[in-house]
Amino acid sequence: MKILFIGGTGTISTAISKELAARGDELYLLNRGSRNDLFEGCDNVKFITVDVNDEEATKAALGDLKFDSVCDFIGFVPEQLERDYRLFAGRTKQFMYISSASAYHKLPADYIITEATTLANPYWEYSRNKIACEEFLISKYREEKFPITIVRPSHTYCERSVPLGVHGSKGSWQVIKRMMEGKQVIIHGDGTSLWTITDSRDFAKGFIGLIGNPKAIGEAFQITCDVALPWNQIYKIIADVLDVELKPYYVSSDFLASVSDFDFVGSLIGDKANSVVFDNSKLKSVVPGLSMNIRPEEGIRRTIEYCLAHPECQEEDPEFDAWCDKVIDVLENAKKAF
Repeated sequence: MKILFIGGTGTISTAISKELAARGDELYLLNRGSRNDLFEGCDNVKFITVDVNDEEATKAALGDLKFDSVCDFIGFVPEQLERDYRLFAGRTKQFMYISSASAYHKLPADYIITEATTLANPYWEYSRNKIACEEFLISKYREEKFPITIVRPSHTYCERSVPLGVHGSKGSWQVIKRMMEGKQVIIHGDGTSLWTITDSRDFAKGFIGLIGNPKAIGEAFQITCDVALPWNQIYKIIADVLDVELKPYYVSSDFLASVSDFDFVGSLIGDKANSVVFDNSKLKSVVPGLSMNIRPEEGIRRTIEYCLAHPECQEEDPEFDAWCDKVIDVLENAKKAF
């Protein structure tokens, strides 16, 4: 198939791009070219190096190309999807959009999440924007038969991103460093809420099954691992891979949100603090034989080993580190006061 990705080299999309390249599809990556070296030597991968936000330049770079499927991995606000519609209406047989499972109703009325679960998230602007993007695409499908497929990932990680609940703006490394230094690490709540983390290679299986699939047109699908774990177990797996003792420090999500600038209102109260289990029956009904079988223990080990071997993944975050120490110190002093 002839496929175009807007982005294609990020946390979610790289595994998909690599799989399609190995499969022999004609793949076009439209991006700024910062990580296209990942596909050196892949003759069936072509690059359109342009800033997609420059609509006229993108239109010129596309020329008269048409595609079996186009996917936007980096669309966050409706204006970007309106641009995509202008660029690709009549140019593709399928337009796929990466939304987010954080768009589902918060606080959840039921811990089992299906595609029929209401979309509403008053806690996180990111999620509300994703909902607005979906609504725009659905209107274009209903009114003009623009051939959309909406995909809702939850917490997807790759070899460069260790899945955590509480971390700073520079990623997960500082938490890993604290573990290795024998320091306490903050876990939201009491660590017993259920969460689903999905290896990007598993996500790729489900996503590729939807590409060019006529049953996917006009539909929304969530793609996640089938295993839900308490956060305590996720952090314990990380500590075990590092061969260190896990020293958790439990702090309510509400407190964390009120004493930081890390947008924990959105990322915790509006997402990770809620127990959710995703029902992937709809996806499996249109992608026969699909198996999301990379266990968290396997995926996390791969990620930790990769990060330890690649210094570029070890970006320190002293501001977040100091904030963690302060939160723990303040709460310990509060305990002493009683």
